[in-house]
Amino acid sequence: MKELGILLMAPQEGAEGGSGGLQTIIMFGAIFIVFYFFMIRPQMKKQKELKKFKESLQNGAKIITIGGIHGKIVEVRDEVVMIETEGGNRLKMEKSAIAKEFSVEDMEKK
Repeated sequence: MKELGILLMAPQEGAEGGSGGLQTIIMFGAIFIVFYFFMIRPQMKKQKELKKFKESLQNGAKIITIGGIHGKIVEVRDEVVMIETEGGNRLKMEKSAIAKEFSVEDMEKK
């Protein structure tokens, strides 16, 4: 039971002083701040960048879908794009299925 009190930073019975509640609040606040800066904020930034990328898609851009399909955008609509794959096949896909833009750097990595 003593270990649980230490973990929660709550004052034990018979402990002197009344700042145990304040210490607990400060500790939870610090945990929330760390959680925000290391988890929530980077995720929000990544989502904004992805949304901006999907809104900026244009005809002729070479893309890779989340399923690994490589293609070139032929037509862009509100939520749908038409891509042309090797061999001249055309696929209609949701913008949310596009993972990234294919570039020369991607070829050099492989």
